[in-house]
Amino acid sequence: MIAFVLLCLACACHARRVQISNEQVRGSTDDETIGISDAAEALATVLLAQSPSVAGGHGMTINKHIDSRVGQSARTLQVRMAYDEFDSVKPGTVFMFPGQGAQAIGMGVEVAKEVPAAAQLYAKAKDILGYDLLEIDDKAKLDTTAVSQPAIFVASMAAVEKLRASEGGEDIINSANVAAGLSLGEYTALAFAGAISFEDGVRITKARGEAMQAAADASSSGMVSVIGLDKEKTAEVCAAAAEATGKPIAIANFLCNGNYACSGAMEAVDKVVEIAKPDFKARMAVKLAVAGAFHTDFMAPAVATLGEVLESVEVTKPRIPVISNVDAKAHSDPAVIKEILTKQVTGPVQWETTMNNLLAGGMEKAYELGPGKVLSGIMKRINKKFVVENIEA
Repeated sequence: MIAFVLLCLACACHARRVQISNEQVRGSTDDETIGISDAAEALATVLLAQSPSVAGGHGMTINKHIDSRVGQSARTLQVRMAYDEFDSVKPGTVFMFPGQGAQAIGMGVEVAKEVPAAAQLYAKAKDILGYDLLEIDDKAKLDTTAVSQPAIFVASMAAVEKLRASEGGEDIINSANVAAGLSLGEYTALAFAGAISFEDGVRITKARGEAMQAAADASSSGMVSVIGLDKEKTAEVCAAAAEATGKPIAIANFLCNGNYACSGAMEAVDKVVEIAKPDFKARMAVKLAVAGAFHTDFMAPAVATLGEVLESVEVTKPRIPVISNVDAKAHSDPAVIKEILTKQVTGPVQWETTMNNLLAGGMEKAYELGPGKVLSGIMKRINKKFVVENIEA
């Protein structure tokens, strides 16, 4: 009977979530929720070891055991997020992977013809997705969030195989000791680093894209790129638009100084377009052709679906640091990686901080692998002297 009760308690504990302060994790004052992915196993082990006192009633109730062990697990996970063994890694060669918006008709076609390993990736993706990414010739279809996310993921992994097949490419791949990806690209970085399999990467990005598309369809929201202002002034534009419309909008992508993407209700997006240049002296404010307000609470409906998918796949310790978009830090603990990936959907992308940290840390070389040259273009805005080499697919 006790074993049955303990099993039930362990299962319940696995789903429990504990509030901790960001201030303890990365110096802010906002509260965030941290899931306790390994609490059930730890709790069951401890309670079984102490079952005589639990059953015998020596003043220690099961609830006290739960509170104690869950609290201990929460603190352990919190420490894992704040201090990581990857913190001491000095960036040498960095691999960067693009996010949504980099897609283009025909991407991957040539590399699949020339590189057998890339063709095999597309064949595997076809079996999982139920359609052939190489046959998409409709831009409107490719641009949908549900299709573009797995398409960019596969094309970026194909670019790795393109590099591998080139002269000296294997040595370059082996020299990479840090990886990063813009939003969606974080999943590609994790796959490159061996934290997730290629097949699971396709499954996750498919589910993520579909869930984000559904969340976008459920509300009238969008994004706008504000060019020519620093982040403080851009935040003022958002605040003014929110006050004028009564609708939320905020910076969602911190890309580089003078280039910030803002997400929010469509009414507020339109207001930013209207007032950014005449009232705040922005160079321009351009509405983006995206499905919705990515990296804001408008995407909250997608979190549960993504969480379920992440729980169904195996995430292991990356062989090299993969920098998170959420806190611009690398994490080695698989439980932390899963948690932080769910937060990424609604949290702003800290790409500017990531790039500045890599430069300050002594980054020597960088490669952008995948469609387009978005990331190398951003780097030129951050540091004109540092060159990011493109490996397109």
